[in-house]
Amino acid sequence: MKLIRVGNPGEEKPGVLREDGTRTDVSAFGEDFDENFFGNDGPARLSAWLEQQSDLLSFDNTARLGPPLARPSKLICIGLNYKAHAEESGVELPPEPVIFFKATSAIVGPNDDIVIPRNSEKTDWEVELAFVIGKRASYVDEADALDHVAGYVLHNDYSERAFQLERSGQWVKGKSCDTFAPIGPFIATADEVADPQALDLWLKVNGETLQNSSTSDMAYGVRHLVHYLSQFMTLLPGDVISTGTPSGVGLGFDPPRFLQPGDVVELGITGLGESSQTAVAAS
Repeated sequence: MKLIRVGNPGEEKPGVLREDGTRTDVSAFGEDFDENFFGNDGPARLSAWLEQQSDLLSFDNTARLGPPLARPSKLICIGLNYKAHAEESGVELPPEPVIFFKATSAIVGPNDDIVIPRNSEKTDWEVELAFVIGKRASYVDEADALDHVAGYVLHNDYSERAFQLERSGQWVKGKSCDTFAPIGPFIATADEVADPQALDLWLKVNGETLQNSSTSDMAYGVRHLVHYLSQFMTLLPGDVISTGTPSGVGLGFDPPRFLQPGDVVELGITGLGESSQTAVAAS
């Protein structure tokens, strides 16, 4: 099942993307895609409910897609998790996962504009596989880790490199600007992804392919990340964990390449759809 949310910002309604590309409005189910939904076996309940419905409304296919889940309690990101990306960054692979947070206020729809912040000269792109927690996770054994995953989703972990690396303190300043977390177009429930470590992912800027890799290049896979993160904090249903980016980010070029107003970023992951953001200057 593919979970979507459709409508203007702050007014999104829950829906399901059908195999034929139509968008079914599931507002009548009575729940948004939030912590309560994921924590109470929402995808399975929704699937069973849909089998009993015959007269549901459809969304206009031209309507805006919002983030496919309501704002989660946490958006956790993993840094330097692809071997080739660590190499282009000139650093060794970390002996343990590098963890940072991204403000949930950065979350937007998959095709919303990316706003280059005021005083930014180094806004960068990062295609990433993210996953959504479906069951409360605390001190989870690695063997049981995937039981806690509700589904998978495409994420562009935009980064302002000067804010991130040149302004002291932690990375969060360069990661949390408004619009820096476009998510979607949909959450594919876990049953639709046979192996999260065998997905191709790519990103283009103005039609030029700059990132093209596979999740098989991850140093730390989804199963290990659920286990590892749950040793330090409780992961709540609906929390989003983004698993890092492959090589090909702007910072890795010589000279570095960063986004300018008018640039168009396109990205996708096998089975998780595609998204596109146009860069605009902050007002």
